[in-house]
Amino acid sequence: AYSVLLAPRPADWDARQKVTGYWTQPAPADYGPPPALAEFLAAGPPPVYVGFGSLLLGRNPAGVTRTLVEALGERRAVLFRGWGDVDDSVLPATIFATDAVPHAWLFPRVAAVVTHGGAGTVAAALRACVPPVVVPFFGDQRFWGAQVQRLGIGPPPIPRAALTAPALAGAIEHALSDTAMRQRAAALGAQLRAEEGAAVAAELIAQLV
Repeated sequence: AYSVLLAPRPADWDARQKVTGYWTQPAPADYGPPPALAEFLAAGPPPVYVGFGSLLLGRNPAGVTRTLVEALGERRAVLFRGWGDVDDSVLPATIFATDAVPHAWLFPRVAAVVTHGGAGTVAAALRACVPPVVVPFFGDQRFWGAQVQRLGIGPPPIPRAALTAPALAGAIEHALSDTAMRQRAAALGAQLRAEEGAAVAAELIAQLV
């Protein structure tokens, strides 16, 4: 359930293995964001999204929160709490902490997506035509971060162990200011939106049964 636009089909697969494209679900038609979030988004230019899922803060929530605050500087940002214990006391007015919001609704309203590099979040950022800034923690996150760099649709990934405020600030600046990168991400996003991975998978299942 991924797109060959991001990673080619493995050469050692046989005809039984199919790549369908991402399985996506639009935001519910009746979805309404929390009023405070809607007000924050309307109050200024598109913010940066920062969200590492359940991996956000780890063993040092206050320290990582401070790193994020320092990296963002004066930039507006939406910070996804995930399962992490965000230290709200150090968040300036330019950073809005939120719980779950559908990516399909939120990401088209942000300027860049800072993420741990999960396959779904990277795809959601690109479908919204914004570059992902990948901070991989483990597993396939490293792979997707490397693919983002290889395709020139986001800055080089920053391994979690190397995450510092200057490194993240530089990556965010790169994602926001590199016009050619943003154009490549937008072009790939348009192609991804044209894919119907779930429909392809459903047709394959129907053929098998």
